[in-house]
Amino acid sequence: MRLSILLLSLCCLFGTATVAAQTDSLNLPVYDYSNPGEYEIGAITVKGAFFAEQNAIIGVTGLSVGDKIRVPGPDIPRAIKNLWRLRLFTDVRIEQEKTIGDVIFLVVRVTERPRYLRHSYEGVKQGKHEDLNEIINTFIVRGGIVTEDAKVNAAEGVRKYFIEKGYLDTEVDVREIVDSSRANSVRLVFDVEQNDRVKIDAINFTGNTDVKDKKLRKQLKETKQVSKLNIFRGSKFQPSLYKEDKDALIAYYNTLGYRDARILDDEITRDEDGNVVLNIDLFEGNQYYFRNITWKGNSKYDDETLSRVLGLEKGDVFNQQELQERLTFSQTNSDVSSLYQDDGYLFFNIEPTEIAIEGDSIDVEMRIFEGPQATIDKVIIEGNDRTHEHVIRREVFTRPGQKFSRSDIIRSQRQIIALGYFNQEALGIETPVNPDRGTVDIKYVVEEKPSDQLELSAGWGGRQGIIGTLGVTFNNFSMRNIFNREAWHPLPQGDGQRLSLRAQTNGQFYQSYNASLTEPWLGGKRPTSLTASLFYNKFDIGSRAVPNKLIIQQAAVSFGTRLRWPDDNFVFRAGVNMQILTLEGWRQNFQTDEGVQLRTGNFNNFSAQFTLSRTTATDPIFPKEGSNIELTVKLTPPYRQLGLVDSDPEQFESVADQFRFLEYHKWRFNADWYTPLGGKFVLKTQAKIGFLGAYDDVVGVSPFERFRLGGNGINNQQASFAGVDVISLRGYSENELPNNFIRNPVTGRRTDNATPIFSKYTAEIRYPISLNPSSTIFVLAFAQGGNSWRTARDFNPFDLRRSVGFGARVFLPMFGTLGFDWGVGFDKDADTSDNGNLSTFNVILGFEPE
Repeated sequence: MRLSILLLSLCCLFGTATVAAQTDSLNLPVYDYSNPGEYEIGAITVKGAFFAEQNAIIGVTGLSVGDKIRVPGPDIPRAIKNLWRLRLFTDVRIEQEKTIGDVIFLVVRVTERPRYLRHSYEGVKQGKHEDLNEIINTFIVRGGIVTEDAKVNAAEGVRKYFIEKGYLDTEVDVREIVDSSRANSVRLVFDVEQNDRVKIDAINFTGNTDVKDKKLRKQLKETKQVSKLNIFRGSKFQPSLYKEDKDALIAYYNTLGYRDARILDDEITRDEDGNVVLNIDLFEGNQYYFRNITWKGNSKYDDETLSRVLGLEKGDVFNQQELQERLTFSQTNSDVSSLYQDDGYLFFNIEPTEIAIEGDSIDVEMRIFEGPQATIDKVIIEGNDRTHEHVIRREVFTRPGQKFSRSDIIRSQRQIIALGYFNQEALGIETPVNPDRGTVDIKYVVEEKPSDQLELSAGWGGRQGIIGTLGVTFNNFSMRNIFNREAWHPLPQGDGQRLSLRAQTNGQFYQSYNASLTEPWLGGKRPTSLTASLFYNKFDIGSRAVPNKLIIQQAAVSFGTRLRWPDDNFVFRAGVNMQILTLEGWRQNFQTDEGVQLRTGNFNNFSAQFTLSRTTATDPIFPKEGSNIELTVKLTPPYRQLGLVDSDPEQFESVADQFRFLEYHKWRFNADWYTPLGGKFVLKTQAKIGFLGAYDDVVGVSPFERFRLGGNGINNQQASFAGVDVISLRGYSENELPNNFIRNPVTGRRTDNATPIFSKYTAEIRYPISLNPSSTIFVLAFAQGGNSWRTARDFNPFDLRRSVGFGARVFLPMFGTLGFDWGVGFDKDADTSDNGNLSTFNVILGFEPE
C-alpha cells in the first residue's frame, strides 16, 4: 500500500513554500496541525534529477536517515528552502512515501532547470560568430543551467558588441528551444537585428575661443562626423572610442599650455534621421608658459648643461607631455635621463615640481636624485631554441663589468632585431637590480621565428616561354655542424651564416645558377664578414647555324667589418669580382655610345668593389624609423694607363678587342629614410643615383655594367643577368623611357641600350595591416620620379619621369616578399608608350626590386 502525503512549508513562518497533508487512496486521516507527530526518517530517495547528484541533493536538504522530525513541523519547509536556494530547479516537493509505525520514508521530487547544450544565430554573418561566441561563453557554460538572468546578460553582451561597432539600434532576442539530442537540454537562438549603422551627423563645440572647431575635430581620431567632401572617410559612433577621444581632446589642450582645460558637459542626441549629434561644452582656461626652470640635487652635471639638454626656455608654452619626453625618454635619446643613464646612473630619478604659478607663468623646479652608478653583473639570453647563444651575444653592446648604459641596451635591441631570426614584437628586455651591490643584470628574452626562405615560381619570358625558378636561402645556417647528423633539423642551424642557392631555367634557351655563403663573424671575435659567391648564366636564343649566345661566369669574394668611427653604425665592405663574359653572335644589349654592337668575343671584367654604409633602421621588414645610407664604388684596373694593353684603338682588330679588358669606375648611392607620421603610418623617402665613367675618352664608357631604368626590376630577365643593373620605376615599363634605346647611325633602327647615368627618387607612405612575424602585411601609396642619361652633360636631376600609385606587400619567412604595385606615369612619350597605357601593374615575387 502506498501512502502519499505532500509536505509543504508553513506560509506564515517561511513564506516560500507550503506543506500540505493529504490522504491517499485508502482515505488515511489528514495530519492534525494542532497535534503534530514525531517520526524517525527511515529512508530518503530522490526522483527527477538527471544532472544533479542524488546524494548531494539529500545533503543540501539537511535531512539524514535516523533523524527525528516533526510532521507537520519546521524540518520539511527548511529542507525545501535549502533546495530552492540552489536555483537549480523549477519545482521542489518532499513527499511521504509511507510510514511504518513512527518511521517515515520520504521522497524528494525535483524538476531540474534545462541545461544549455549549444546556441546559434540568426541575422549575423559567419565572420562575427567567433567574437560573439567568446561573449556568450562568459555568461553561459556548456552543460550549465539556463536562467533568465543568464539569457538577459548574454543578449546584452551581444547587443553591446554591435553597439561598439556603430550599430546603436541593435536588438537581440533570445529563444529557448528544446534540444531532443539530450535529456532536459535546450538550444538558445540569438536573433539579432542590427539595423543600420548610426553615423555622426555633427560634432558641435561650445566654450572654445582659442582653438577652432575644425582643429578640435581632428583630435577625435575615432569619432568622425559625416564628410560630404571625403566619401572614403567612415563615420560611426562607438561609445568606448568616443570616451578615449574625449581624453585625447583634453590631452591636446594640455600640449598647447591649457593645463586647466576640461569638458564641462557632453550631450549625445539623435536627429530626425536617427544619426548622432554630439554637443561638447568645453572650458579652456588660461594658456600657461614656462617662466623659471631651476635644478636641485644635481652634482654630476651643472645647471647649464642640463638646461641645454632639456631644450626648454622661458616663454615656451607649458607642455607637460613635451616636458616629460625631454626629461625621461625621447625618440632621439637626447633626454636628461639618457644623459645620466648612459653613464651608469641607473637609479637616477627626476621629478619636475611646480613651485609657483603667477598669472599665466609657471616656475618649475627639477628635483634630481642621481644615486650611485650601477655596473652590469650578468648578461642573460633566454628563449633561443635554435640560434646559438654566441650569435646573439656578439651582437649586444652590454658587457659584464661595464657601466650601465640605456643607449647600449637600445642599440643591442636593434641589432638583435636586425638579425631577422626573432619576433620583434615579442623581444623583451629585463633589468633586475641588486641595490645592495649596486649592480644590474641585463636579460634579453627572444622568441624565434622562421627566417629561411623558399623561392618557387614560374614566369613568362617572352620568346623564351615559361621560366621556372627554384631558390632556397638559409639565413641561420651552421657550416660547422654540416657533418653532425644530430644538428640537422632539417638542416644545421644556429650559427648565423647565410647560405643561398638558386637555379632559374626554361631548359635550352636560358639557364642561371648561383650560390653564395656568408660568415658574418669571421673568427668569432669581431663583426668581420666573409662572403664567397659563384654564378653561371647562359642565354642561348639562336641556333647552331645562326648562334645568338651569351655566357657569364663569375666568382667573387668580399669582406666587411663594422667601424668604430665616426660611430659603430658604419660598415665597410671590400671585395674582388672576377667575371668573364662570352658573346657568340649576340644581338642584344651591348653597344658602344657610337651605336656599334658587340656580338662576338670574350670580355674580362675584373674589378674591386668598396662600400661604405650606415644603418640605423629598426626593422629589416617594416622599419618604423631610422635610415639606410650606402655608397658603393666599383673599379677596374686602368689597363691602358698601366701599359698592360695597347692604348691605341687603331691597333685593335675589332671594336670588341677594345673592350677585351673592361675599364671603368662605377658609383652607386642609395639612401632610405624612415619617419613615423603618427599612429601606425610611416613615411619612407628614398634616393638612388648611379654613374658609370671611363678613365679616358680614347675608348669611352664601357658597354657593360650600365643601368636599365623602368619596369618592376624583375621581368627584364635578359638585362638583369647580363651585366646590367636593372632599376625599377613604377608606372613605366622599360620600353617607355627614350634613353633606354639608341639609333644605329647606319640603319637608323632603334635598339636596346642601357645608360651610364640614372637617378630615382621616391616618397612612400606605409601602413601596416599585420606585423605578425609569420606574415608581415602592409599597404602603401607612393610618388616616384626617375630618369636616365647618356652623358654627364645631359644629367638633370629635375628632369624626371613622374608617377604615383599604390601597392601592398606580404612578407612570408619561407617565400620572402610578395606583393604588387599599380602606378600611373605622367610623362610618357607618345612614340614609346606601351599601346597608350597610362598605368602599369607590377607583381613582386620573392624579393623587393631596386
